[in-house]
Amino acid sequence: MSIISTDIEQAVRLLTDAQLVAIPTETVYGLAGNIYSEKAIHRIFSTKKRPFFNPLIVHIPTVKALEKIVTHIPEKAKLLAAAFWPGSLTLVLKKNSNVPDIITAGKDTVAVRIPNHPVTLALLAKLPFPLAAPSANPFGSISPTKAAHVEAYFKNDIQMILDGGSCANGIESTIIGFENETPILYRLGALTLEDIEAVVGKITIKNKEEESPEAPGMLARHYAPKTSTFLVHDVAAEIKKHTGKKIGVLVFKTTLNTPDIVEIILSKNGSMQEAASNLYAAMHALDAQQLDVIIAEKFPEFGLGKSMNDRLQRATFK
Repeated sequence: MSIISTDIEQAVRLLTDAQLVAIPTETVYGLAGNIYSEKAIHRIFSTKKRPFFNPLIVHIPTVKALEKIVTHIPEKAKLLAAAFWPGSLTLVLKKNSNVPDIITAGKDTVAVRIPNHPVTLALLAKLPFPLAAPSANPFGSISPTKAAHVEAYFKNDIQMILDGGSCANGIESTIIGFENETPILYRLGALTLEDIEAVVGKITIKNKEEESPEAPGMLARHYAPKTSTFLVHDVAAEIKKHTGKKIGVLVFKTTLNTPDIVEIILSKNGSMQEAASNLYAAMHALDAQQLDVIIAEKFPEFGLGKSMNDRLQRATFK
């Protein structure tokens, strides 16, 4: 059984010994290993059953640590780092030759961020190496936002889950890369497009790539429950299409008061931030109910609503 613990020193020992530790961030829990340990990185891919063509995100404790990871930082990347680190922003930058190719799927760029979680920042400060940490879930499944989600997935496969409570933001980081020094959005996430554009101007979105993704989270099907899931504007109309089935619904703020339906409201006061924080936990809860279908209400297409719709669209992709 995986050990859920708050012992940072134990996590340091395990990671130094090329073991994997699930770590908390403000976005989701990550499955972490030493980026310079081939053994640890192979363990990440095999434990998650993650394809090697999908790059990993490197987590560092300070901007100063970027010097050992990347060779060039565009001016707009510096602006974004100053505005949003530590936080839910991942930057894809030209990699230093000492970053193993397995981390970057053979590309000459590396995805890197400083997470905004006190437990993991304390851990990173004690380590002489950065951590690669994709989400701590089997490839393509719902991301974990609680230590219990990670334990349910991996049980005996990892030795430790560093418990940092529930993830505050609840969906993955926003990923920005650069083409000819121009920012490109590769993944919508917990940092809104509007917040990024307020710092660097209009951004091009390029967030779907099946063959050779520039960054994690670009595949069409991802973040998916085992239960068949539908994303719709009109939940009540969709319910009528599934007569006789055991149905779960995920709504933003307004209850449907429908008998015999398992319903989760993400934010009764209509907060996008609260809804995002609760999204994956709600999906885990519904997926555990032995339902025939999950029907999710589409969010308003702006701010975090756009990011949550992105996750739900990938969860419903057949």
